[in-house]
Amino acid sequence: MRDIILILSEIMNQIHDILMVRVGINMTDKQLHFWVIGFIGLATFLIVFVLVKLIQLLKFHTTILSFIFTFIMMTVFVFAIEIQQAITNSGNMEFADAIAGLWGFIVFFAIYTVIAGILYGMFRLVRGKKTGRKPPKQNKKSSTPIVEKNPAYYKAEIRPESNGGTADEQNEKPIRTRTEARKQKESIRQK
Repeated sequence: MRDIILILSEIMNQIHDILMVRVGINMTDKQLHFWVIGFIGLATFLIVFVLVKLIQLLKFHTTILSFIFTFIMMTVFVFAIEIQQAITNSGNMEFADAIAGLWGFIVFFAIYTVIAGILYGMFRLVRGKKTGRKPPKQNKKSSTPIVEKNPAYYKAEIRPESNGGTADEQNEKPIRTRTEARKQKESIRQK
């Protein structure tokens, strides 16, 4: 564990030296941290953003995102404990201890997943549903569908042509929803 921290600090020192000597940029430690951590943070955000968008397409996306967030928090927590042990000399600072702690979380989460999966399967079996998603709730305040006048329909009634208009005009029905109105407008545009 101590070796990993020393390696990471050596990498940061190398980046600092490369920027100062080879590139010719003279920065203090605060400025270096500002630029390097800022860049790494933004790059990480963009990668995580794309991954979260992809995960949202999956069925149990909330569970997956919760696991990832918790795993990251547990990783920070475990390494904070190891660093605290090194500072206070209350234990040995070892990478193996951190890994053992994270394995504990993964095992407990796996047990939870198995139990939750069994309960979910039993619930679906009892309810007899083929999908896990509930149908969308209907708004209780919904009014009657919007009725728009179809000009072609009403023109057919008043035209003096034989049998009340052309065959197309006789077969048309009044528009009752916005979707039907939109489809009619699109078909008129295409003609």
